[in-house]
Amino acid sequence: MTRWWEAAVVYQIYPRSFADSDGNGSGDLEGIRQHLDHLSDLGVDALWMSPITPSPDVDWGYDVSDYTGIHPDFGTLGDFDALAGDAHARGLKVILDLVPNHTSIEHPWFREHADWYVWADQVPNNWLSVFGGGAWAHDAETGRYYLHSFYAEQPDLDWSNPAVGAAIADAMRFWLDRGADGFRLDAISRIAKDPALRDDPPATGPPVLPLPEEYGRLRHVYSRNFENVEERLAVLRTAAGDALLVGEVFLPTAGLPRYLRHIDLAFAFELMFARWDPEEIARILDEGWRGLAWTLSNHDFPRVASRVGEENVRLAATLTLTLPGAAFVYQGDEIGLQDGPGAHPPHDRRGRDFARHPMQWTAEPLAGFTTGTPWLPPIDPAERNVADQRRDPGSLLNMYRELIRLRRDMPLEFELLGVDGAVLSYRRGDFTVALNFSGDERPNPCGGEVVFVTHTGAPGTIRPHGAVVVKT
Repeated sequence: MTRWWEAAVVYQIYPRSFADSDGNGSGDLEGIRQHLDHLSDLGVDALWMSPITPSPDVDWGYDVSDYTGIHPDFGTLGDFDALAGDAHARGLKVILDLVPNHTSIEHPWFREHADWYVWADQVPNNWLSVFGGGAWAHDAETGRYYLHSFYAEQPDLDWSNPAVGAAIADAMRFWLDRGADGFRLDAISRIAKDPALRDDPPATGPPVLPLPEEYGRLRHVYSRNFENVEERLAVLRTAAGDALLVGEVFLPTAGLPRYLRHIDLAFAFELMFARWDPEEIARILDEGWRGLAWTLSNHDFPRVASRVGEENVRLAATLTLTLPGAAFVYQGDEIGLQDGPGAHPPHDRRGRDFARHPMQWTAEPLAGFTTGTPWLPPIDPAERNVADQRRDPGSLLNMYRELIRLRRDMPLEFELLGVDGAVLSYRRGDFTVALNFSGDERPNPCGGEVVFVTHTGAPGTIRPHGAVVVKT
């Protein structure tokens, strides 16, 4: 039996930047609810919201201070219930962001259940924080050191204590009972650490996936992704039941199989960070596709339009939406939204504001996002917005709609045909996809009825940075 997520398109919403319903300049759950028709019109199967739980916003929701509440900036539990109800009425699944590795230092657990966290009397090893510096912080109240894989305000939970898994499982069941259909598991490889707290060894070469320079000097074989990961994933699987679990594992594809024995999907970060080169992408696709979630953008990294160039946005969309399996679309990618200037001073200490500017609904200066002062300014609403693109049959938005409709007819089969003259081709049942990565027009290598093109051109050809799908 095919499960709903196996060929799904999931739309990622960054709640603070999607739609503001009350004019305070910050997006909220009611704003999302009011724009559900956009998702239905696009044809997606589900929406995933970045964290909506209470947080002091040191890491903008990924420092959780209450796993079963709603951040007051976003609304109330009643607003979530209304959103989930309206989404389900439209056939849309609702996926929540779950942070099982760490909490905010302001979470009551940090003082009330200190044994739920990782402590040491002295700094025990060389483990590093992804966000810079050592991963151990001194706690003045206890005189001890606690582990933090990210900011010092985000202490790591100790999954060797069964009470931790039980508490996270309780939170999962709370949201499932309230209408959630699954979870995106943040930083999931980090719940598995060496209980002996051994030093991470030096790196022997450059990392496959991009890492901060200091962090990349070590091989993180003890501070994350340790051999006890499966027993901990099993706790999450039991709590989730049949609900979707998609993992932010941030490992090369070769490291994902033991995760996929317990969770349903893992993001294919190798594709996201691949050189925009058909041979490199073909190599990644040749490693397999089952269990992978394809995406080229999210709230943490440069948008696909900025990374590969505006000339490649249609090619990138075709690649993402014609691969077998699940595809994730970050809000705004469907209209070609690019990175913005961020804020001065920045909201995000890691400088990720550039990827979090508001969704652009209309051509007005505030982009139809808010009637107040936006927390981040819109980038270029007069040049790209939903309203104008919806009216334009040749727009990127309408191309996304066409691709999402087309993928419904594609069977869950995949055969990589290879690369010829910068054209990457693969077959999905009786559909063949050809993607031209060059700046020159190329012959269409696929025979059959043309059912989709990114750019109109001479018959039998593929336009520069374009793609074609044919059916035999």
